Amino acid sequence: MLEVEGIHTYYGLSHILFGVSLDVSGGEIVCLLGRNGAGKSTTMRSIMGLTPPKRGTIRFKGKTIKGKKPYQLARQGIGYVPDNRRVFADLTVGDNLEISARKGAGTVTWTKESVYEFFSALGHIDSRKAGFLSGGEQQMLTIARALMTNPEFLLLDEPTEGLAPLIVEVLEKQISKLREKGLTVLLAEQNQKVALGLSDRGYIIDNGVIRYHASIDELREKEEIRKKYLLV
Repeated sequence: MLEVEGIHTYYGLSHILFGVSLDVSGGEIVCLLGRNGAGKSTTMRSIMGLTPPKRGTIRFKGKTIKGKKPYQLARQGIGYVPDNRRVFADLTVGDNLEISARKGAGTVTWTKESVYEFFSALGHIDSRKAGFLSGGEQQMLTIARALMTNPEFLLLDEPTEGLAPLIVEVLEKQISKLREKGLTVLLAEQNQKVALGLSDRGYIIDNGVIRYHASIDELREKEEIRKKYLLV
């Protein structure tokens, strides 16, 4: 479904990604593991068109999408959950969801009602302004808002970062259900336990370079690889 081939991405004159390649097949959850600053978020932003790569190719469902604007990619079925949440603080939970709603091409249609079924905690705070939510509630809202665009493919950037263990467990359980709902997911994570528990395959990125790619079972076994590239 997604093919990234040899992308090089810069912030100004700073070269951040060096020939990053990865792929995600339909129905998979694939994780991108790496330390803070390794290039995970830049990879996600490159795919979503927020920080377009200067070189390389990105294809979605066989069509080249490099150079397209984020709103165009959303219309094509790619949802994006950024690492810094970016909720509309002055709007209510319900308003945040309603302004994101769009029809999708997927088999599952997300509505505000189905989102509240999926994240039941949000249903109880529909009229609360997003700026007054806890970190966990804001993260649920950010994922829910992406679901309201009815994507086929979801980019999830650090969804558990900075959250309490109990909230992490809730999010991990719900993210695992996204595959059952027909979504394909690329998950960028520092939390090895979460990523290895959710994913089918994994890539390890370090200093803007993909260092390793394997099945989750193999990644679990390769403790020396994980220690080398993932431990702080």
